Amino acid sequence: MPVDTLITGGTVVTATDTFDADVAIDGEEIVAVGDASSMPDATETVDAEGLLVMPGMIDPHVHIDDMFSIDTHETASAAAALGGVTSYIDFAWQAWTGELSIFEEDGTLLEGIERKREKAASAHVDYAFHGAITREDPAVLSELEDAVDAGVSSFKMFTTYEHGLSNGFMHTVMEEIADIDAVGVYHTEDASLIDALTARFKEGGRGDPTDYPQSRPDYAEAMAAEDAVRMAQETDAKYYGIHTSCRKSAEVLSQFRDDGSAVRAETCTHYTTLTDDVFETQGNLPMIAPPIRKGDDVEAMFEHLADGTLDVVSTDHCGYKRESKEVDNWWDSTFGANALQVSVPVFHDEAVNQRGFSYPFLVRVMSRNPARIFGMSGKGTLDPGTDADVILFDPEETYTITAEDNASNADFSIYEGREVTGRVRKTFVRGELVADDGEIVSAPGHGEYVHRELPDWDA
Repeated sequence: MPVDTLITGGTVVTATDTFDADVAIDGEEIVAVGDASSMPDATETVDAEGLLVMPGMIDPHVHIDDMFSIDTHETASAAAALGGVTSYIDFAWQAWTGELSIFEEDGTLLEGIERKREKAASAHVDYAFHGAITREDPAVLSELEDAVDAGVSSFKMFTTYEHGLSNGFMHTVMEEIADIDAVGVYHTEDASLIDALTARFKEGGRGDPTDYPQSRPDYAEAMAAEDAVRMAQETDAKYYGIHTSCRKSAEVLSQFRDDGSAVRAETCTHYTTLTDDVFETQGNLPMIAPPIRKGDDVEAMFEHLADGTLDVVSTDHCGYKRESKEVDNWWDSTFGANALQVSVPVFHDEAVNQRGFSYPFLVRVMSRNPARIFGMSGKGTLDPGTDADVILFDPEETYTITAEDNASNADFSIYEGREVTGRVRKTFVRGELVADDGEIVSAPGHGEYVHRELPDWDA
C-alpha cells in the first residue's frame, strides 16, 4: 500500500545532522526517512529540491486570546503556520480581579485550562498550555496534580505585576511542583524596584519610550532570577526561566547550571536581534517586558545559547493594535509585540546567515529542546513514529518583512522593513499541509490539544 505523502529531494536537518534524504508520511506520522531507493510509493509526492526539510518549530511562550493579546487561536495559529511553527504553548490563567485582568471574579486553575481549550478549538496548528498561577490562594496547590492529569505539566509564576507572587508563596508552590515532578516557569523581575522606578519616572514626567528600559533595568531581572532559581534548587523543583534578556540574568542562570541543578531557560527572538535604539525609531511599538537591551546583551544571548545556559528561542508573542501602543507616556502602552509569523526567518537570518551557527543548532533551540523540556515526546524530531510536523524551508530566498503580511490581528511588526534571507515554503502539521507558499490552506480547527507528559530532564 502506498503512503500518503513523500517529500523528495530535500536536505533533512535534525538536531544533530544534515543529510540528503526523503521523508515518508502516512496518516499523521512520519514512517520513514532515508534514501530515495528505500522509500515506499506515495499517493502524493512533494518536491523539496533546494529546500531544507526540518521538524516543525515549537514556540513554548505565546499569549493568545486573553488580556495580553487580541489574537484568536485561529489568527495566531495562522501566523504560526506561515512561520513554520507547528506547535505552541499558551497560558491557561487562574482568574483574578484587577486592572490588568479580563475576569469579573476569581477562578480556579482547572477552569482556566478548560476555558483556554475551548478558545483554542479553531487553531490550525497544535497547542498546549502552561497553567498560570496568579493569586496566593493555597487551594491552587491541590489543583496541580489534576492539571498534570489534564496534560498541563508546567506552571507559570510572576514576580511582578498585580498578579505577581511573593517569594514565600512561590516557595510553597515549588515544593508541590517538586513532589509531582512538574516544571515551574518564571517571569523574573524585582517588583519593588520596578514599581519604585516607575513611580519616580511618572513623577518626573519621563514618559518618552527611550526612558522605558531604564525603568526595568537588567539588574532587576537578575535579582529576581537569582531568588527564584535558588529557591528552585533548594526545593528540588525543575526551573524554566522565560524571556532571558540580558547578560546579568544569563550569568545567574549559568552559575546554577554549573551546579548540576534542574535549570532550563529561554531567550526570545527580539533579544537576539534588536537593541534598545528601537525605542528611538519605533516609539512604544517594541515595548516588551523585560525591555529590549543593549548590544552587549545581544552578544550574551548568543554566547549562552552556544554554551547551553539558554536552551530555547521563543517569541513571547502578544497581538496588539497600534492604537494601544501609540500613547503619550510609555506606562500607558500595552506590553508585548507579535512575532509568531517571522520568528523563524528572523532568527535564522541572524544566527545562521550572520553568525555562522548551524542548522542543527536552529532545530535544537526552536524545536527539539522545547519538545524535550515540556514533555512533548511526539514533537521536535523527524524520527519515524512521531508526529509528521514538517517544514520546508528555502535558505536562499530574500524578502522584506512588513506588517501588511500579518495573519495575526496585530497591525504592526517590530521587524518592519527588515530584509531577511530564508523563508518557510510549506508547513505540515500531523501530515496535513496547513501553509503553502504564504497561504493558509487548512481549515480552522485542524490543530489538536497536546496532552503533555511530565518531562524527564535526565534523558
